[in-house]
Amino acid sequence: MRRALVIAPNWIGDALMAQPLFTLLKKLHPRITIDAVAPSWVAPVLERMPEIHDVYATDLAHGKLQLLRRWQLASDLRDVGYDAAYVLPNSMKSALLPWMAGIRLRIGYKGESRYGLLNVRHANPPKTDRPPMTAHYAALAYAPGAKLPFIDKFAQAHDAQTTDAPLLPVPRLESDPNEAARVSARFNLDTRAPLVVFCPGAEYGPAKRWPPEHFASLAQFVAQSFPYARIVALGSNKDSAAAQAIAERAPNVRNLCGQTSLGEACALIARASAVVTNDSGLMHVAAALKRPLVAVYGSTDPRHTPPLSDLAKVQWLHLECSPCFARECPLGHLNCLRELSAEQVFADLRGMLLAHR
Repeated sequence: MRRALVIAPNWIGDALMAQPLFTLLKKLHPRITIDAVAPSWVAPVLERMPEIHDVYATDLAHGKLQLLRRWQLASDLRDVGYDAAYVLPNSMKSALLPWMAGIRLRIGYKGESRYGLLNVRHANPPKTDRPPMTAHYAALAYAPGAKLPFIDKFAQAHDAQTTDAPLLPVPRLESDPNEAARVSARFNLDTRAPLVVFCPGAEYGPAKRWPPEHFASLAQFVAQSFPYARIVALGSNKDSAAAQAIAERAPNVRNLCGQTSLGEACALIARASAVVTNDSGLMHVAAALKRPLVAVYGSTDPRHTPPLSDLAKVQWLHLECSPCFARECPLGHLNCLRELSAEQVFADLRGMLLAHR
């Protein structure tokens, strides 16, 4: 196999958890060139992966067919001459592009059936006892039904009720110190001062978001113990209201949500002394950039989508009702996050900041 196309996931975190697949493909096919088709809001992450050669950033809207636009892009891809396509989303429309482009091998999970669109179909994983997302994507590097050591290791760890991660390459992003300096200068951030990044958003829903008042209390702890540190909140426009609520309670927090591109957010995270984040795309960015981080979990499961870094600490109460994987708390109390105090998170954050004095 000489050239492969990846149809990337629609979410930043999922795209990062797919990176071990790209690493395995490079190992199995040393001369392979891997390109990717990705939504414009995910493309900057793919562009920072050393395994990816070219990225086609698309404006295809989530949930819309847009057949003409897909046909136009497929025409461009047809001229490249791809040997295989790896379709990572489960939707039928995501499999249309490589089929339209006439790519010979079209590989993915059965998803929405997709008979004919995919000709190498892996069985969908069970909804219970799911392997981590990294293993889920990495399995596509092998034939359907193949015995995979990283899946076996996960099963053994799950049976033993441990949280050991399967042995797979971990996501890693390349960073440019010059870019970090330029972005810091744009926002008048002193590069000599320690930078703490808060990521208060989570695209999936409120049940993944630590309350703004807890972030604000954490910021006050930082101000008391590390008065020279600077705190910025990063995220999209959708996260700006939550970040503003934090800043109103803690004036030492600067709200940059919606003011940076994803690339600029990556650059600021790359120079951060520590990151505090919900289970979100930026959490996986921080882990892939090897920054110290505290990851706060509520409705989701860190055994399934963990921050893949030795520098990461996970705060998760693991209440009887958690994980529920719901967008909003089905019981109406959100205890999985409300009862996770700023003091608990600061215990981890303090150690990270002391280590980077």
